[in-house]
Amino acid sequence: MKIAVTSQNFRTVTGHAGKTRRFLVYDSQVEGEPDEIQRIDLPKGMAFHDYHGDDPHPVDVADVIITGGCGQGFVNRMAARGIRVVATSETDPMRAVKAIVHGEPLPPPEPHAH
Repeated sequence: MKIAVTSQNFRTVTGHAGKTRRFLVYDSQVEGEPDEIQRIDLPKGMAFHDYHGDDPHPVDVADVIITGGCGQGFVNRMAARGIRVVATSETDPMRAVKAIVHGEPLPPPEPHAH
């Protein structure tokens, strides 16, 4: 399973998934620890807030996206691409990925006021 984490700074789980242009990508092993295998740094216009094509997208490598926050529209768009979205207040990417791999719950995302 490949798990992408929204991370604008490549260090922590960040929110605003639709506007995120940076992702850490992990590959979960059946045995052992997940490995970071890729960093995606999308060019302008490729964040999902701006991208509306049906063509393959660099984030399509993921089976799951972990994010600090997103709207239902993002969740729906990713589901249409075959990607499950998990929003959480966990800020450590590896802890979040390990929780997904082991089927453990993650803390819910912080409330977002507009």
